[in-house]
Amino acid sequence: MLHIKRIAPDDIHSFQTLIKVFGETFEMKDFKMPSTTYLLSILDKPNFMAFIAEEDGRIIGGLTAFRLDLYYSEKPLAYIYDLAVLPAFQRLGNGQQLIKFFNNYCREHGYEEVFVQADLEDIHAVEFYKKTRPTNGEDVIHFYYTL
Repeated sequence: MLHIKRIAPDDIHSFQTLIKVFGETFEMKDFKMPSTTYLLSILDKPNFMAFIAEEDGRIIGGLTAFRLDLYYSEKPLAYIYDLAVLPAFQRLGNGQQLIKFFNNYCREHGYEEVFVQADLEDIHAVEFYKKTRPTNGEDVIHFYYTL
C-alpha cells in the first residue's frame, strides 16, 4: 500500500533518496548530489516542500514544490517543480495518488491553486497530467535567461 508524507526539515536521508529517484527517472547523466549542508538548508526553507511516496518502506516516488506568495491574493499558490515515480512503479496510479495527496494538502493549508509545467514535447508528462483531472490547462512559452 502506498504511503505519502511530507519530508521533515531534518530528514536528509529521505530527501537524498528522493533526489536519486528523480535522477533515475529523469535519466540524469553525471549528476552530482549537492552537499548535505546545502540540502538541509533547502529543506529548512519555509517556501519549499518535498513529499515522498513509499511502498513497503521503500521510496518509489515523490514530488517537490514551492510556495509562491503573491500580491494579487492573500492565498498562496503551489508550483510543483519535480514529480517522479520509479519506472517499475509507473502506470499503477502512484503518480495520480501523489497529485491527489498534494492537492488535498494544499487545500487544507489554504492554498488558492496548484500548478505544474509540462513541456509539450514531453508527451508522457502531458498525458499523465491530463489524467489527473486538472481544472485547466494552457499552452505557454517559457523564456530562460542563463546567467
